[in-house]
Amino acid sequence: MRFPSRRLRTGLLLGATFLVGAGAVPVVQFAAVRLGITPAQAEEQAGHANTYRWLTLYGDVFERVRRDYVDPVKAKALVQNSLDGMLSGLDPHSAYMDARQFRDMEVQTSGQFGGLGIEVTEDSGLIRVISPIDDTPASRAGIKAGDLITAIDGKTVEGLPLSDAVRKMRGPVNSPITLTIKRENINTPVVVTLKREIIHIQVVKDRMEPHDIGYVRLSQFTEGANSGIRNAIAALNKQGGGKLRAVVLDLRDNPGGLLEQAVAVAGDFIDHGEIVSTRGRHPSDSQRWDASGHDLIPGVPLVVLINNGSASSSEIVSGALQDHRRAVLMGERSFGKGSVQTVIPLPGGGAMRLTTARYYTPSGRSIQGLGIEPDIKVAETYSKVAHFGPAHEWDLNHTIKNEGGTHTAPPRPDLPPIAASIPPRPPKDFPKFNPKHPTSTDFQLVQALRVANAMADETHHAVAKE
Repeated sequence: MRFPSRRLRTGLLLGATFLVGAGAVPVVQFAAVRLGITPAQAEEQAGHANTYRWLTLYGDVFERVRRDYVDPVKAKALVQNSLDGMLSGLDPHSAYMDARQFRDMEVQTSGQFGGLGIEVTEDSGLIRVISPIDDTPASRAGIKAGDLITAIDGKTVEGLPLSDAVRKMRGPVNSPITLTIKRENINTPVVVTLKREIIHIQVVKDRMEPHDIGYVRLSQFTEGANSGIRNAIAALNKQGGGKLRAVVLDLRDNPGGLLEQAVAVAGDFIDHGEIVSTRGRHPSDSQRWDASGHDLIPGVPLVVLINNGSASSSEIVSGALQDHRRAVLMGERSFGKGSVQTVIPLPGGGAMRLTTARYYTPSGRSIQGLGIEPDIKVAETYSKVAHFGPAHEWDLNHTIKNEGGTHTAPPRPDLPPIAASIPPRPPKDFPKFNPKHPTSTDFQLVQALRVANAMADETHHAVAKE
């Protein structure tokens, strides 16, 4: 069976094996002498033989389950479960998608889909919320990044594949659904009832803050991310009468998305040079992307907000802007997903999402399992928030290794003087966050606006001296 060659968006038994290898080595060496083949060829032949033995074992188990399981099981279900286990066992980001799941993914990356509006992942048998999407039933119901969904409509999610859990959370528009949640610092279950909606993701929002400082929030890297950023900058420039003094780009809790959109968004603020490179097992998976456009706001200071919910494409943009010294990064260390997944269509309408490369920032950093360290650390809350589940890539099981790059960002001698006076956390009596009044209750944003304003003043004074 041949797989289609088309690739889509690039958006990661030991004992038995050891014993077989120990027994096979002398035989392989003997065969190499008698048959006149090289040791490398003999090793390859031995590898093929072991593969056939494992496939024979798989066939034996498949037939036994199909014949003797307590209830009849369709061969299709057994094969799909096998494919899911094969891929999900590689790393947390590789997975098999049946035809329905593949269609759902394509719809989701287009920026419109049905459901609740949350990004989720599997976590030790439960479902962990990576982040709620702005202005969706999930965000309005108060679901938070880090929440663990333990039950859907009263039925436990333990033992339920992630794909099935996602399918259960989707359904007819206006139909109710109840989620049982385990939340940080709360010892009793949190039960949330909400109604499903068609999710129209407005991935970019903008507003003008005091002192002609533009605020741009990018919540996800869908197909409309780059055009949304461009429209937002144009709107802010118009609103400011062409006198936009600085911009704060908010990538907090942005779980990522399409690689090409990350490259395009970074290119909106970098006029030349590398944005990101990838290195994979095959030369075709090793590529480099350079800025191909122009800086939309040349000379205008840029501050980028990140946190542990900023992952994947968010980290590509943050890393590029940091390495090029085009922006000052503020907030908390990002998630640390430094791998690239390729979606490969399969016969029957399904697809597999396979980790095919690691990516590297312009300075050669691999952030896999490390994340992006902000230039100015600012915590969201006074007290450190405890997490029930993984808060970063390195907390997940069987993640791929960090290989082939450096681990730290180049020094930043260009940070503004105000950086030294930014408090690392809010005071104990700082007001609780109120989404209706973010400029006064979002401590990280308050500090970002301070830095942006100070950088704008420095730029103005430098120009005036010239």
